[in-house]
Amino acid sequence: MGVTKQEILRRTFGYDSFRPGQEEVIDAILKGQDVLGIMPTGAGKSICYQVPALMLPGITIVISPLISLMKDQVQALNEAGVHAAYLNSSLTEGQIAKAISLAATNRYKIIYVAPERLGTPRFQWLTHQIEISMVTVDEAHCISQWGQDFRPSYLAITDFIKTLPKRPVVSAFTATATHTVRDDIIRVLELQDPKVLVTGFDRKNLYWRVEKPKDKTSFVIAYLHQHEKESGIIYCSTRKNVDTLCDALNDVYIPAGRYHAGMDAADRAQSQDDFIYDRTSVMVATNAFGMGIDKSNVRFVIHYNMPSSIENYYQEAGRAGRDGEDAECILLYSVQDVMIDRYLIENKEGNDQLTADEQDLIRRQDLVRLSKMEHYCTGTGCLRNYILSYFGEQVDKPCGHCGNCDKEYEELDVTEAAKSVISLVTGAHRHYGKSLCAAALAGHTSAKLRQSELQNSKEFGALSHLSEMEIRDLILFLVDEGYLRQSEDAYQIILPGRWAGEVASGKTILWKREKKSETETAESSVKRKKKSRSFGSTVLSDEGNALAERLRQLRLTIARSESVPPYLVFNDKTLFEMAAKLPQNEEEMLAISGVGEKKMEAYGNEFLSEIKGYLTDYADAHGGAEPKTTA
Repeated sequence: MGVTKQEILRRTFGYDSFRPGQEEVIDAILKGQDVLGIMPTGAGKSICYQVPALMLPGITIVISPLISLMKDQVQALNEAGVHAAYLNSSLTEGQIAKAISLAATNRYKIIYVAPERLGTPRFQWLTHQIEISMVTVDEAHCISQWGQDFRPSYLAITDFIKTLPKRPVVSAFTATATHTVRDDIIRVLELQDPKVLVTGFDRKNLYWRVEKPKDKTSFVIAYLHQHEKESGIIYCSTRKNVDTLCDALNDVYIPAGRYHAGMDAADRAQSQDDFIYDRTSVMVATNAFGMGIDKSNVRFVIHYNMPSSIENYYQEAGRAGRDGEDAECILLYSVQDVMIDRYLIENKEGNDQLTADEQDLIRRQDLVRLSKMEHYCTGTGCLRNYILSYFGEQVDKPCGHCGNCDKEYEELDVTEAAKSVISLVTGAHRHYGKSLCAAALAGHTSAKLRQSELQNSKEFGALSHLSEMEIRDLILFLVDEGYLRQSEDAYQIILPGRWAGEVASGKTILWKREKKSETETAESSVKRKKKSRSFGSTVLSDEGNALAERLRQLRLTIARSESVPPYLVFNDKTLFEMAAKLPQNEEEMLAISGVGEKKMEAYGNEFLSEIKGYLTDYADAHGGAEPKTTA
């Protein structure tokens, strides 16, 4: 009888049980059924195809657009005792030839390949020399024109599968996909009666916040001073912002790396390695960074600028807390970010593989996504629920644990202000976007405003006591409530809504939730009651935290001596469990989550020695007493 999936999970990967959804997907693959898995970052998608890959007779081909992910996954598999390889543009032709030669002799069980490699003669030759049991498509949303990251190279996957001597099982995975994108993945990949599994998008360990600081840089500096020992990513929308913020952090002695496409390739690689190997704790980057980075101990992700869609935000913010420990996802909102994103969408380079009508449809869809992203930033409802609802999950009550749920609100009468907004919109002969309407109501002037009739409207300057951001928030509130509506074309003009007349006639009083205090300083707004680090019901005491720190230092020493990222030795969750349970021998160490047989052989004894050393030191210092490691 062959090895079971539970034995592979335990011996190879060091886990006692599967996460929700994993076993269901694995069983379907082992029965020969195609699969589409929609699972959030950190839910363990890779286990879903790696476990069956080790049980199926032939080789599994994993198609991924992410060079960094391929390297991480292959390195992690080899650390766990699994022979794996990757084929992408980071290799020389000689290295590719050697990898293909070894693959032809069945050296590997899993081969990661970039989609651009599928049609090359050398790879085509290989696929006819080996038995391919499964083709796995990672980041499967890239195949859909309605996805947030469409890649034309993915369209070659279906043709590639048809060239194989025998059709293998096809599995596809993504962290972010609306119903439209899911249907498109199934259609384009031609999945046959697939098992579709959506595990849910909620990651309960992530704390979602939106802040509107007057000075974003001061906010970031204050936050980093309070989280100086933690690892995190700060995303900026432009290269200039990355450089400016990184320089500002270094000027106040906060060691931060940077990453963007304008840097030399060698400098980017060095900066990425410094972050992965824990030589730098903070990375300031554009969204060019992070795809496929499997660093498990990222404790926070701050967006210095607003992303252009909920899909992009959820994917980027989701790089926090992959180990299951508490992490924060903070978005710093400003109206300027919306304008920049809109400009980038409207001036995006065309795609030669799409018709003009298709490109226009995608551009309009991108603008709708941008509008929904802005609503996330300006709304007062539960942030977690907004994200879950966006991806089609039904929610019945606020989460009680996000930035909006934790704020104190008061109900304000905005009827008179709403009348001014509606009067401006209904009184104009032409219609305009919310930015121009907000500027007119605030009484500001610009060349664009002077060219419009709004300059001469009786409502011009009617809300001069409010900022443009506050007026934009009010306009979005009125859209949400049906008193205004926003067109879904490229212009996104503001139009009277179904209930506009109710307000204008005075029949309705409008109440809007507002945060009680908007006068926080950068320092006070980042202060949060720090929770004890915990997994499940276990919380470390001071003694447990002291041991965990010693284990982290040992991990760092081992990682540097072997030139591997620290989290590939053991992740934070595994070290935390060691500090709580104090294993004394090999059997007890193997019972720790994340300690497989290969890692026990490679590192286990050193960690056992460190734990015994800590216990001896503690006993010597406390008259033979034993430490209480859990609170």
